[in-house]
Amino acid sequence: MNRILTRIFSAPRFFEVCRSRNLVFVPFLVAAAILSGLSCGRSKSTKMEAAPAQYRVLLQTTKGDIVLLVHRDWSPLGADHFYELTKMGFYNKNAFFRVLPGFVVQWGVNGDPDLNKRWNAISIQDDPPKVPNKIGTVVFAKTAEPNSRTTQVFINLGDNSAALDAQGFTPFGEVIQGMDHVMQLYGGYGEGAPSGTGPNQAAIADIGNPYLEEHFPKLDYVKKASVIP
Repeated sequence: MNRILTRIFSAPRFFEVCRSRNLVFVPFLVAAAILSGLSCGRSKSTKMEAAPAQYRVLLQTTKGDIVLLVHRDWSPLGADHFYELTKMGFYNKNAFFRVLPGFVVQWGVNGDPDLNKRWNAISIQDDPPKVPNKIGTVVFAKTAEPNSRTTQVFINLGDNSAALDAQGFTPFGEVIQGMDHVMQLYGGYGEGAPSGTGPNQAAIADIGNPYLEEHFPKLDYVKKASVIP
């Protein structure tokens, strides 16, 4: 069963325990730890459709519309994977489960545990960083392992280039409309468990949206994500 059992974040060290590999990672810079996805799966070779050189994605959220502009030349594999996930509806009904004002807003754990598990098992190769992690850039989350990007993404809420660029976090797009809505996404729960009292990523993956709806009812959601002209 390829699933993270425990994820413990503590600056500047963290432990990530993966049953599938029996690995424990310590220590890494906090930037890598706090932006980690749920997967510790191996890279799976899949044929992705090449995305357009640029494309727009509309996130219809509970706070209003947000439009992203994706630049394939910034991160070709990241742009292709986001295009694939968006077109198949993976980001629909995703919670913004991690909102840390001044730092990031993160989503990309599907509310259907079975669907999430299937896609979280597929990681993509790293792209060389080309663009800094400035405010409003959109980036795939990853672990400290190479080639560990899966489904989780985040928007930088501040200029995080000094902390994240050297860690290999590679922007693939930017917010071009609705940044005011991004800034309004509910962040009152703080950092996720066990470091804080916010949502536990492993519980989201195991239980899905019912866990969030019961314990974190104020969270905002992506109602629908779609590629638009």
